[in-house]
Amino acid sequence: MEISGSRFPFSHKQASMEIKVIATQIGAMGTMLQARKEEGMAIHPTFSVSTVFGKRNEPMLIACARQLIEQISLSGSYKPLLISLGLKDHSVETMRGILSAVSENRLW
Repeated sequence: MEISGSRFPFSHKQASMEIKVIATQIGAMGTMLQARKEEGMAIHPTFSVSTVFGKRNEPMLIACARQLIEQISLSGSYKPLLISLGLKDHSVETMRGILSAVSENRLW
């Protein structure tokens, strides 16, 4: 896949319990995040994103995971997301490219 002029491997898979996405420009897993829709009494859905492994407090990575779990939830899936982002470029354009690629190759 090519995003922001850089070519890097991209993979995603639906496992029985969660949706897994791996996008890397560095040839390694990078930061791993878990995102899920929280069930509760609220009228509007809430979502949580937590860092499982890697750099903490990376706002663009957290935003990417949150946007992706929102898209997954709005399409009717209840499965949580495990996303691994090994990126050199943390730009908005790169994140949009990742979101677009995952949405186009929807597995949920």
